[in-house]
Amino acid sequence: MQPRFSRQEPGLHCVPSFKIFNALTSRSTVNCLIPVAAALLLNACEPREAEKPAPVEPPPPQMLLEKTGYDQLPGWRDDKMAEALPALRRSCTRLLRSPDERKVGRHAVGGTIADWRLPCSEIAGLSASGADGVLDDAALRTLIENNFVPFKVTFGDKNQGLFTGYYEAELQGALFPGGGYDTPLYKRPDDLVTVDLRKFDEDMTGRRIAGRVVDGRLVPYHARAEIDAGAIDSTNLELLWAKDPIDVFFLHIQGSGKVQLPDGSSVRVGFSGSNGLPFVAIGRLLIDEGHVSRDNASMQSIRDWLRSNPEKATELMQRNPRYIFFRKIEGDGPIGAQGVALTPRRSLAVDPAFMPLGAPIYLDTTWPGTAGANPKLLQRLMVAQDTGSAIKGAIRGDFFWGAGEPALAEAGRMKQRGSYYLLLPKAVAARRSEGS
Repeated sequence: MQPRFSRQEPGLHCVPSFKIFNALTSRSTVNCLIPVAAALLLNACEPREAEKPAPVEPPPPQMLLEKTGYDQLPGWRDDKMAEALPALRRSCTRLLRSPDERKVGRHAVGGTIADWRLPCSEIAGLSASGADGVLDDAALRTLIENNFVPFKVTFGDKNQGLFTGYYEAELQGALFPGGGYDTPLYKRPDDLVTVDLRKFDEDMTGRRIAGRVVDGRLVPYHARAEIDAGAIDSTNLELLWAKDPIDVFFLHIQGSGKVQLPDGSSVRVGFSGSNGLPFVAIGRLLIDEGHVSRDNASMQSIRDWLRSNPEKATELMQRNPRYIFFRKIEGDGPIGAQGVALTPRRSLAVDPAFMPLGAPIYLDTTWPGTAGANPKLLQRLMVAQDTGSAIKGAIRGDFFWGAGEPALAEAGRMKQRGSYYLLLPKAVAARRSEGS
């Protein structure tokens, strides 16, 4: 600009034979079958010598934070770190609006707001140095080292995960329909109800459901196909009208964008809500059905296929039931899930069930499209400022590249393996050490 575990514990069960007994003792067979049924009843719960106890399922893997030093962060000294200062300041400003006792992240992995006041005040007070009035990278690097402690993130026995990219879409639109502008961007419907499950259970941090109330019950909201067919047309929720439905579909995936109007002006739109239904990646469908090869799959190739196959495009897009509603954004943008404007190449979307929004994260991955023995390294200080429906897991990130086609060129082909380090305030790190 969105760690779910479910298992059933094994158990030992004795299956009663009363149903067998009743079935075998009908009036017509009672005299001859009662001895057989009685034997079944007596033996049903007896252990068999050949049987072995059911294997016990191992516990699900957990996220682990391993304290380390800055000298262990690859490329730490080479990062143009001053580029991250706007993102850090925005996140700090947002964090410090909350009361001191508020937890930062699930299970307070980032401590409390009180723990962030000192490092955030240092970040706010950092001023430019040098004759050119530009902040020196070394100044911010020193500040970070003095106020934060790095922790390598692992999940079970894994220390690497997937890093993808996203961008701010640009499309052609108008304030009124007609003249080829026929695809609406909808505002959030009044009957859309969103539930933050964290308010009911702290373990559900980062999980939301959405729907509408029908006869006193919360039911799923209309799916994409239903909305396309006119399910909310009578509500007068049209925010803008776009020229290309495929551009609108990609706008839904990215969550925000700029709409260029016929008079040359533009309107920025951002995420206002979703229908809460699961996201289905149509790229995966195209690969599975043989329309696009796995090696060549990217946002660009998916978009090209949709435009080359208009008779199939609508049906395919509707197989992703998730639908996004928008609002106009004044000022800087796009706005991420933390509620702050994102910074190109310094904002990272994460899974808030693991990573606290607003925290600095040091990323160690490779440049989009590079692999093999000599990949181009992408190692830099980022800030966790956004989420995404497909961004799930302890080591999972979506790299914000900026706006327009140049950003799309990088975001569309980014599918890199990598790792990252969570930077926590020293007060939080000290308590973790005391508790270990």
